[in-house]
Amino acid sequence: MSANAPLGRAKIIAIANQKGGVGKTTTSINLTAALAEKGCQTLLVDLDPQGNASTGLGVDQKDRVITTYDFLAGDVAPGSAIQKTEFENVYVIPATTDLSSADIELISNEKRSFLLRDALHQLSMDVFKFDYILIDCPPSLNILTVNALVAADSVLVPLQSEFFALEGLSQLMLSVRDVRATANPNLRIEGVVLTMYDSRNNLSQQVEEDARQNLRDLVFKTLIPRNVRLSEAPSFSMPALHYDSASKGSQAYRQLAQELLDRQPALTGG
Repeated sequence: MSANAPLGRAKIIAIANQKGGVGKTTTSINLTAALAEKGCQTLLVDLDPQGNASTGLGVDQKDRVITTYDFLAGDVAPGSAIQKTEFENVYVIPATTDLSSADIELISNEKRSFLLRDALHQLSMDVFKFDYILIDCPPSLNILTVNALVAADSVLVPLQSEFFALEGLSQLMLSVRDVRATANPNLRIEGVVLTMYDSRNNLSQQVEEDARQNLRDLVFKTLIPRNVRLSEAPSFSMPALHYDSASKGSQAYRQLAQELLDRQPALTGG
């Protein structure tokens, strides 16, 4: 296990925002790639029925035979669900639209909110020696997102640099508080990362100022720019860091990964 690994097990981070179009999946894919580039064994759990994170890591639809739905249901061992990607240190549990029925099909399961936590804490997960497990949540506060919050050590929130951006945060914060009170007392906010940032745009600057004023140190210093390479990369089934390593978007996600590592001194030594 690398020097950045938590003692005993991976650090689990849910990447969540119930609002769509904020760069959540883009952040999941590229932060996974950036951590892997720094030598961390990293698993991305695609918990979004759209399966865009799986596509962005090069997993073709025909190769999604065993998915997060099977993993949640407890029908398969981690070794069957986890796929190694073509990118070094990057693994994924892919998703399909099967997940969209999870709310209905899990309603009668008494442990429905704990399924992902139990799956990720199986002893057989240890063989992979993951340093980080990132969870790409769906753009809603449904049973899948609750599963991610119950399983996670922390939540990273992508926040689009647009008007009303902060208003949507309150509901997510309430959900985090509820999960902390009922199922996962150690859950914390890892931080908020501003995405689609345009330094030439007064609105982006205003959103940043408001976010830093209201959330203070929770807001990462790194700003993810509005960048065409970040938008193009998924159509080539790869992270931007591999599609165009020198792009501003790629550089920003490298900075975010380093900032994330720097925030966790407990993970940098024995």
